[in-house]
Amino acid sequence: MKMIDKQQLSRKMGTRLIVNQLFKGLFLVATSFALVVLAILLYRIFTQGFSYVSLDFFTSFASRRPEDSGIKSALVGSLWVIGVTIPIALLLSVGTALYLEEYAKKNRINTFIQMNISNLAGVPSIVFGLLGLTVFVRFFDLGRSILAGGLTMALLILPVIVVASQESIRAVPKELREASLGMGATKWQTILRVVLPSSIPGIITGSILAFSRAIGETAPLLVVGAFAYVNYLPENVMSTFTVMPIQIYNWSARPQPEFQDVAAAGIIVLFIFLIVMNSVAVFIRNKFQNRY
Repeated sequence: MKMIDKQQLSRKMGTRLIVNQLFKGLFLVATSFALVVLAILLYRIFTQGFSYVSLDFFTSFASRRPEDSGIKSALVGSLWVIGVTIPIALLLSVGTALYLEEYAKKNRINTFIQMNISNLAGVPSIVFGLLGLTVFVRFFDLGRSILAGGLTMALLILPVIVVASQESIRAVPKELREASLGMGATKWQTILRVVLPSSIPGIITGSILAFSRAIGETAPLLVVGAFAYVNYLPENVMSTFTVMPIQIYNWSARPQPEFQDVAAAGIIVLFIFLIVMNSVAVFIRNKFQNRY
């Protein structure tokens, strides 16, 4: 009986090792395929558009001639929109997460709210564009402005940051809260000085993904009323605007082959913009992660 048991155990272990190696190989192939596709994409973009990336490209407006086209208005417009989106989205999403995790009672109403927030994270972006058109552009009469676009993008990324913030706040050990309360701190002081600093790395991680999505979105801003061709700079949050993804789409839709290279140059600028913004966010996250 013991010999039979050992043989069965040995066969099971052998089968598990084989299955483990098969899945390991499958995951390696999937990762390699994704990296190869990314490398090909980056190679094509940089070889096509690198020659157009120059100082004139950053200081020139869009033009009907590819050699004179620049990304100045779209780059500044993206900075304006993301400057409106980031503070509004962070304040609303972190505040919502704190209320749901620290103050709200566990009842059916709050469970329903939590379920809908999670579902909103998967809603297509065009739906948020229609919402922004109805609420901000028409109801509040903000027009085709940067403020309307920034508020719409804030709504788009709000559910993602709320869910990430909740998970990060939930991961803070209860012992830290109890120690703060035991020292005589109020609940708000505990949240402000213990819970929030400890959860900032997770909040920033989720925010990085959300902001990257906001910068690359086109459909909601087109619905809200962003222009495809702008040859001026916005003066305030009520000015009309365009953003880099819309400008890149406009160039790629042109029939002249040279505009494909200009669009590739725009993608390079957008890529650099994302890397810089994400690097700043990662630096902030690592700083707080090392501290707490």
